[in-house]
Amino acid sequence: MKRYCLALDLADDPQLIAEYEAHHRAVSKEIQKTITDSGITVMDIYRAGNRLFMIMETTDDFSFEAKDAADAANPVVQAWEGLMWKYQRPIPSAKPGEKWVIMDQIFKLD
Repeated sequence: MKRYCLALDLADDPQLIAEYEAHHRAVSKEIQKTITDSGITVMDIYRAGNRLFMIMETTDDFSFEAKDAADAANPVVQAWEGLMWKYQRPIPSAKPGEKWVIMDQIFKLD
């Protein structure tokens, strides 16, 4: 199992944040299947203000590149991602075109 933590911002607008959360309470089974089919076994998203934090646990053979390629070829995922950009904003340290940014682990309690 691998664990990834990622960050992303939302538009700093209470109405848009409420809409974004409503969309995530009703994620289609088809979108959920693309997530699990890629090898993601756990996906949790948390919000503090307009900052999002995602925790993903994956199979050992999970690949962001393979997930990105599968998503690019799936019109349902592309429609979902297009809709989500209405609400999402890259964090300040994101590279051009980068959405969710993988966070570096700096502490682990052993």
